[in-house]
Amino acid sequence: MGKLRNILLGAGVAAVGGIGTKLAVDYFRNRGKEEDVDESAGDAEPTSTAEVAYANVEDSSIQEFLDASFGAPGRYVPTRAPKVFDYQDQQYMVIWTYDNQKEKNQMLAFIYTDAGRQMVASVGYTTEATDYNLSLEDTPFAVEVNGEQITSGQGETDGADEVDFVLAGA
Repeated sequence: MGKLRNILLGAGVAAVGGIGTKLAVDYFRNRGKEEDVDESAGDAEPTSTAEVAYANVEDSSIQEFLDASFGAPGRYVPTRAPKVFDYQDQQYMVIWTYDNQKEKNQMLAFIYTDAGRQMVASVGYTTEATDYNLSLEDTPFAVEVNGEQITSGQGETDGADEVDFVLAGA
């Protein structure tokens, strides 16, 4: 779990409400903020490969991360609670934003490795169209658009109100 805290520090993202564990399938179904955990309990460790360890983060620090990462302050504005988690000893961050320049919602997913941060999913969506660029085939995850799971490639599909980051096949 120390790796998750290091990722947060390296990305300039502040944890708030501590770190907890939850069954992965339940964690990914929740579109809202996770329940706050007593941080005095220390780091949470998953007790099985079916669990995810997660961190709740400050909304303002996600905005700072987006501004610093994409060099256009205010272009991306968070729209939904981000997912910052460790699943099966791999660390990820998924952020839902509104792209003021392209006037569409955006879901951005990053994986953290010893080599640094790598974007593995970028999905832009409006009610008219959804475009995606995904490299999730080497992960246990997929992007779900209108009930369809997509793990890799570039393309476009029907518009959507929401796009979710889910366990592939779940």
